[in-house]
Amino acid sequence: MKNIRSILITDCGSTTTKAILIEQQGDEYRLVTRGEAPTTVEAPVEDVTQGVLNSVYEVQELRGRTLLNNDHSQIITPQNKNEGVDIYISTSSAGGGLQMMVAGVVHSMTAASAARAALGAGAIVMDTIAFNDHRLAHEKVERIRKLRPDMILLAGGTDGGTTKHPIVLAELLAAAQPKPRLGQSYNLPIIYAGNNEARQQVQEQLEDKAAFQFVDNVRPTLDKENLSPARDAIHTLFMEHVMAQAPGYDKLMTWSAIPIMPTPGAVGLMIKTLAERNKINVVGVDIGGATTDVFSVFHETFNRTVSANLGMSYSISNVLAESGMKQIQQWVPFDLNEASLRDRIGNKMIRPTTIPQSLEELKIEQSIAREALRLAFLHHKEFAVELKGVERKRGIGDAFNQNTDHSLVNLMQLELLVGSGGVLSHAPRRIQSMMMMIDAFEVEAITEIAVDSIFMMPHLGILSTIHPQIAIEVFEKDCLIRLGTCIAPVGKPPRGKPSVVIDFAFSNGQKQTINVISGMLKHIPLGLNETAETLLTPAKQIDVGNGTGIRMKKIIRGGECGIIIDGRGRRPLPVATNSTERLQMAQQWNDELTLYPQTRP
Repeated sequence: MKNIRSILITDCGSTTTKAILIEQQGDEYRLVTRGEAPTTVEAPVEDVTQGVLNSVYEVQELRGRTLLNNDHSQIITPQNKNEGVDIYISTSSAGGGLQMMVAGVVHSMTAASAARAALGAGAIVMDTIAFNDHRLAHEKVERIRKLRPDMILLAGGTDGGTTKHPIVLAELLAAAQPKPRLGQSYNLPIIYAGNNEARQQVQEQLEDKAAFQFVDNVRPTLDKENLSPARDAIHTLFMEHVMAQAPGYDKLMTWSAIPIMPTPGAVGLMIKTLAERNKINVVGVDIGGATTDVFSVFHETFNRTVSANLGMSYSISNVLAESGMKQIQQWVPFDLNEASLRDRIGNKMIRPTTIPQSLEELKIEQSIAREALRLAFLHHKEFAVELKGVERKRGIGDAFNQNTDHSLVNLMQLELLVGSGGVLSHAPRRIQSMMMMIDAFEVEAITEIAVDSIFMMPHLGILSTIHPQIAIEVFEKDCLIRLGTCIAPVGKPPRGKPSVVIDFAFSNGQKQTINVISGMLKHIPLGLNETAETLLTPAKQIDVGNGTGIRMKKIIRGGECGIIIDGRGRRPLPVATNSTERLQMAQQWNDELTLYPQTRP
């Protein structure tokens, strides 16, 4: 690490290629410049390296450092202090990223484990095939042929169990003879990660029809998942088979010091690294134009989901279809009829690259973003559950709890929520980003909230695989913008009394006591490097993180937005359905938080 003075990283997105330059400055590493250019994987250019070179050329111009050779066709290595870079690496989701199908015996068990392995590797799971998915065999075959994924992950059975079901699944894939999405001159990669005693029979079915390989079982026993071998194999095949077929990637692979990684996989790796380094529970979200990715790490268990139909441009009409008009309208802080709102959403879908040009359009976009985030998080919580099929000890109290999903996502235990994507990272006021996440995720207890300033998490995620210390240092100093902390007591507030009394002792010596009244939103300034010792005394039926009615002491960090006390209580959030009441409430919140300074004439 002592010999590394400069690092160049690119992320080839579906529409934009983004480049960042990290340099050593004294004893630390810092982001010094970034540039971007349109991605060029499609016609008329059909060479991804051209977009990479264009983004690097912008960095070169802005930094005044020579990074390309004379004809701008190659990234150069250092010749002196102001020339070249020591390391170049890249991530990619160009060409639609990595698209996979998974298969397993039981949809909620081995098939779910296979899906978690694929999602964690950065893939979009196009479909999940299982014995109990209620489709006939010919319907599954037709589905496999129609989707044309980049690769298939086949699981099924625990080690030492029955071999019948994995073999039948292999026969199903052999009958379908699936073709790859990119390229026609190579066999589709199929990874077998099921019962180890069925490997030979599965291989006999598939080796002549696919690029077949096997790895350790993703579900060796009912009470254990082993996802790493499958994820590693997916990354390797992504490079060797999928990216090798995309225009220009063969050249780009020779430039990169390490294998190119799928963009979502790199973002997930950064979230995981952050959680492990700080030993905290973290949720991260990346909201894009077509998809919304949610990542979580709770008690060292990592999960990722992709809501492929929820986004802010190409998929914006799907947000309306899934949430309904009333759900979106409840967040719009001015009087807007359904027809006008529908027209504005339609305009955004047919002109996906436009950005809001007026304050009204901004408010509408941020209202839709709340619903896209909310729906994506609900999807994530349904998927990030304890392993099914595991025997559990149950007490008499469990007889009254009919919830069988056992979600791993516990908002009472969430310590950091990180947002990324244009609508969050580029909001005109940071307080808007913070409130979008508070409203959408309905945070509980005490949660710190941050945003990725310029969507640098993919770059730093892949950097963490070779130099984790540099990645974390740049992430903390140049990427992560700490917005502040939300205090959100949960429960039914008592009539006529405060739900919580909060005593603050600020690091500047000042003290303050707040009586949290039902329905209130209150903003308390607390700067980036400031803290406050808090004592929270909840009413009997209110929980602030220690249990119902139990006091809690905690040191709270500030940020660009300070502290927001959310006294709205119940979850899901009660929102006024009456238009007059809703607008009055929105105006009160705006006055307290100054979300939109121009709201009042």
